[in-house]
Amino acid sequence: MALNTPLMNVMTAAARKAGKAILRDFGEVEKLQISRKGVADFVTKADKKAEQILHDELIRTRPHYSFVMEESGTVEGPDKTHRWYIDPIDGTTNFLHGVPHFAISIGLEREGHLVAGLIYNPATDDLFTAEKGKGAWHNETRLRVSGRREMGTALVATGVPNMGVAQAKREEFSNELSRIMAEVAGVRRFGAAALDLAWVAAGRYDAFWERALSAWDVAAGIVIVREAGGLVSDLTSGQDMLTGGSILASNGHLHGALLKTLKGRTRA
Repeated sequence: MALNTPLMNVMTAAARKAGKAILRDFGEVEKLQISRKGVADFVTKADKKAEQILHDELIRTRPHYSFVMEESGTVEGPDKTHRWYIDPIDGTTNFLHGVPHFAISIGLEREGHLVAGLIYNPATDDLFTAEKGKGAWHNETRLRVSGRREMGTALVATGVPNMGVAQAKREEFSNELSRIMAEVAGVRRFGAAALDLAWVAAGRYDAFWERALSAWDVAAGIVIVREAGGLVSDLTSGQDMLTGGSILASNGHLHGALLKTLKGRTRA
C-alpha cells in the first residue's frame, strides 16, 4: 500500500517528471568536473529547469495556488489559502560533486497549516510522502519514527554552516555540536535537510537539527515527520520553523532532552 490520494498523485507525477530531468543532468555532472565554473553554472541551470517543471506541472492541475520557490521566490496566485513550497534540488553541493544524495522537496500549506509533503531522491528512487491525517510513507512502506528513549543510543543528524555564515553563527553551531556529541551515540552530516527530515520519519535518525534554513527546505519534511509520529519545533520550542529558520525534528521521546542540550542546560 502507498499514499494514493488525488493530491499526492498530482505531487508525485510532478516530482517524477522533474526527477527524470534532474537525473539526466546528474549524469552529465562528472563530465564537467574539469571546469569548476562550468559545472557550477550547469547545476544552477539544472536547478532552475527542475523548478520550472515542478511549477508547470503543479499549476496545470492546481491553477490558482500560490508558490514559494527557492529559485523564483514567491509567486502569488488567485488562491491565497493554498501555497506550495518547492525546492527543486535540496543538496545542490552534493549534486555538484556527483554525490547521489539530493532531493526534490514539495510541501503544501492550506490556510496557514502544512497539510502535505513529498521528498524524492531521483538518484535512488526513494519517495517519501505524507498527507495530514493519512500517515507517512516511504515508497510502499508505512513510516514510523524510532522508539529510542535514551540520548546515549541516539543517532542525530545536523547541517554545518557554510563559509558564507557569520563567525558568531559558526561558533554557535560549534558549541551546540560539542554539547550534542557529548550526549549521543553519533552525529551525521549528509548535506540535504529534506532527506535528513525524511530519515527521521523513517527511524534511521532519531533526530535532526539545523539553523539558517528556508521554508522550502523544511515544509515537506515537517509534514512527513509529524505523520510518522514524530515531533517538530524550532530551537526555542516554538513553531516558527518556516520563517525563523531553525528546526529540531525528533522521534518525540528525545525532544525535550535535545532542546535542553542545544540550549546548554543540564538535564535533570
